[in-house]
Amino acid sequence: MSCTLPWNVALEFSLAVILIAPNAHARPFAIEFSGAAANAPVSASALIDTGAILALLDRTDRWHPACVNAFRQLRLPLLASEAVLTELFLLVGDSRTEMEATWRFVRSGAIVLGVIEDTELPNLRTLMSRYGDRPMDFADATLVYLAKRESLSAILTVDQADFVTYRIEGKRQFRVLPVEKP
Repeated sequence: MSCTLPWNVALEFSLAVILIAPNAHARPFAIEFSGAAANAPVSASALIDTGAILALLDRTDRWHPACVNAFRQLRLPLLASEAVLTELFLLVGDSRTEMEATWRFVRSGAIVLGVIEDTELPNLRTLMSRYGDRPMDFADATLVYLAKRESLSAILTVDQADFVTYRIEGKRQFRVLPVEKP
């Protein structure tokens, strides 16, 4: 299957089904992204969380159809953090095929990384303390912080209950995508 995705620098990505024989250790990853990533800095239009990336890649994930539909409607690239990528590769596991599919997605230009400097870490600690009753993990704290710093409010996530609760600068709500639930 092939489609053209919206892209603020007119890059095209093709979506193709990757069929992986199911076994006890492998998830069938369903989306492969190919295309040259832009070398010029590009501003992100929304954030993306670990679970949404996994849902995009795993056609058996119950969130897959909803995340694919929402992803197709967003202007790329989407902003992630190093913490999101750390979670992503931990959850992908050791399958070479799945790891390579994940790398293709990460390097496709569909996402860009928001770097958080050492001097910004106290802001993450403050966020994690503020949401101690829910508890906010480090990856979520990086996304909430990046939302504030980069003036973004939309997030593609399957962790909807948390991101409906979190506030940008303690006030503004996230626009949580996908709106359709599995």
